[in-house]
Amino acid sequence: MSERFAKKWESKREEQPFTNRLKDAVKPPGPLKPRLDFAVRRIELQVQKLDQATERFSQRDKAIFARIVDAYTKHDTARANVFANELAEVRKMEKLIINARLALEQIVLRLRTVSELGDVVSTLGPAVGVLRSVRSGLVSVFPEAENELGEIGNMLSGIMIEAGQGSGMTLNFDTVNEDASKILTEAATVAEQRVKEKFPDLPQGIPTAPQTEQSTQGF
Repeated sequence: MSERFAKKWESKREEQPFTNRLKDAVKPPGPLKPRLDFAVRRIELQVQKLDQATERFSQRDKAIFARIVDAYTKHDTARANVFANELAEVRKMEKLIINARLALEQIVLRLRTVSELGDVVSTLGPAVGVLRSVRSGLVSVFPEAENELGEIGNMLSGIMIEAGQGSGMTLNFDTVNEDASKILTEAATVAEQRVKEKFPDLPQGIPTAPQTEQSTQGF
């Protein structure tokens, strides 16, 4: 990393054009590295909240499943089917949350490997895309995360723009979209597998409720 990049990375550059100094006086951007670390910590906090949400849904899943088994053993098929429909919806939400958590976890891992301004530009592009997809996917399931993820996305976008100005790099949007799609696809695949492994199948004879087609890749 050049001396110029290092100065911008660890602290504000001392020599800046007057227009930049004026802009910074209104809203000082601060060093990029500490701001990036702060964004990572905020994402990690959201991951923890998603873990807590997953636990709540898991407890609800177990309770509904027990009711299905009870109704089934009493040959009350109609009641069992009602609970089965409810369980299908709960599991759909569980998968969305697990999917979102895995995607955010991948973003954290990538951001922690950033060491130069050029890396910031190439890493934050897909990260912002993933955050937007995760945010839109959680609106109906975990609405309290929407505002926070939006703010984190805006913060990362600002860091990315400044890093691009400092390094002279520009985004290749085709690559950005491809990388973001890859992260979301991998998260969706793992989430599907985890749901299958974590939750027991319904008793034979109880149909699973038809689920609305919804792509977990792009939420």
